[in-house]
Amino acid sequence: MLLTAFGGFMSLIFLAMLVLAVVALGMAAIAREDAYRAADKQNKMFWLIILGITVAVNLLVPIIFLQIAGLVATIVFFVDVRPALRQVSGGGGRRGGSSSDGPYGPYNGGR
Repeated sequence: MLLTAFGGFMSLIFLAMLVLAVVALGMAAIAREDAYRAADKQNKMFWLIILGITVAVNLLVPIIFLQIAGLVATIVFFVDVRPALRQVSGGGGRRGGSSSDGPYGPYNGGR
């Protein structure tokens, strides 16, 4: 029973890794090529190849070392490349406010 639960848990983990890689590949594909250069990151083709290999490894080759290497590449894309691309492309989370704005308007420090 415990072995079956562990196998189900690991299947969920591997599925999550695959979904993250597919989402990252999609995001890398729709970003503009010039945004990669402007953000001073590797070019678009580099990320498409790396993330494409990650998806293929997760689908076809159940070798945990390669899957973990692909997960690291996916995480790097999400935490480093994607925010830089969004900042360069003007797709940041802010809508014209300053850095001192709170959720209900500007923060004035209690003045």
